[in-house]
Amino acid sequence: MVYLRRFNEFCSVANAILHDRERAKDAVQDAFVAALRRRRQWRGEGSLDSWLWRAVINAARDRRRKHEPILFPGTPEAAPAEAPISLDLADALAEITERQRLVLFLRYYGDLDYRQIAETLGLKPGTIAATIHQAQERLRHRLGAVIDG
Repeated sequence: MVYLRRFNEFCSVANAILHDRERAKDAVQDAFVAALRRRRQWRGEGSLDSWLWRAVINAARDRRRKHEPILFPGTPEAAPAEAPISLDLADALAEITERQRLVLFLRYYGDLDYRQIAETLGLKPGTIAATIHQAQERLRHRLGAVIDG
């Protein structure tokens, strides 16, 4: 039940991959259906939380592969009316790597710590710290150019 309350957090991370809020919602629903079907496959290795985040990421990636082309943030078709971020930030997010976006969204929307993100993505916590730093620097540089220009 607690995971249903976090639906919007899961959607934000899926949206980081899909750049489409409605498709992100569908991907999260796909992930929960898949998790329920595969619940016996979870052996208690790692946290259930990380296992569910991984299911959301995989479902979003599957949807992206099946429904190309991707609409990137900043295009009118991809900017939903309820988008909580500005188009400048959306454009800047579109310019960083998918891994950087995922790590940022898992950290700031999913409220996962570095260890949880590392477990979810199969990376080391030091890699997560470096990825967050690189993403923040790229965004700071890009958004600084928008503000200054």
